Amino acid sequence: MTKVVLITGASRGIGRATARLAAALGWSVGINYSNNEAAARETAALVESAGGRAHLLPGNVAEEAAVIAMFDECLRVFGRLDGFVNNAGIVAPGMPLADMDAARMKRIFDTNVYGAYLCAREAIRRMAKDRGGQGGAIVNLSSAAARLGAPNEYVDYAGSKAAIDTMTIGLSKEVGPHGVRVNAVRPGLIDTEIHASGGRPDRAAVLGAQTPLGRAGSAEEVAETIVWLLSDASSYVTGAVIDVTGGR
Repeated sequence: MTKVVLITGASRGIGRATARLAAALGWSVGINYSNNEAAARETAALVESAGGRAHLLPGNVAEEAAVIAMFDECLRVFGRLDGFVNNAGIVAPGMPLADMDAARMKRIFDTNVYGAYLCAREAIRRMAKDRGGQGGAIVNLSSAAARLGAPNEYVDYAGSKAAIDTMTIGLSKEVGPHGVRVNAVRPGLIDTEIHASGGRPDRAAVLGAQTPLGRAGSAEEVAETIVWLLSDASSYVTGAVIDVTGGR
C-alpha cells in the first residue's frame, strides 16, 4: 500500500529533499510550509514528477489551530497517515547568549520546541493504534548542535534541538506499544539555505572542510536517512538519534 507522509518545512532544504525521495518510492506527500508558497509549489511539482502525489498544507507550526488543521486536511485528502517528518525549524544570526534579546529566543523556542511538540502530538493522535490509527513512524529533525552547543553562534538553537533529542527518546517509549516508531536525525554541516538565515551562507562549506569526511553534506544525504527511518526497512528501530555529520 502507498504510504502517506506529512513533512513540515518542506518548501526547501532537507524537507524538500525528503519529499522528493519519498515520492520516488511512490509515496504521497503532504507539503507543509509557513510563508513561501511559491517554493512549496516547486516542491509539489518535484514530488509529482518523481511519481508521488502532493498536497500543499500551509500553516505555522507554532500555532496550535494551524497544526490541527494541517493534520486534518492531510487525512481528508489522503485518507491515512503513515509517516511524519518533524522538520520545520529556524535559526537566527550567530551571537553569544549574553547578546540575545528575549524576542529572538522566544521565536526559536516557539517554532523549534513548542511547534515540534505540537506536531508530534497531532501525529500520534492520528497514527497510534490505541487512538484509532494504523501505526506509523515519526522522524524528528535534531542537529549536531544539540551535542556541540554552538557556542558564540546560537546556543538557543542548540538547546531547542537538545529538546528534540529528549522528546524522541521519551515519546518512542510512550507510543512504541501502540505501533508508532519515533526516531531522530541529527544533521551536521549540510549545504542548505538555513546557514544564510544565520548570517553565514558559506558556513557549511567552510566548516565542512574540517570534518573527517572533508566536506559539507547534502540535503539528499540526510533525506536518505530520514526515508529509511520512515520505511519498513527500519522496522526494529525506535528511540534512535542518528548523526549524519560526516564524523563531526
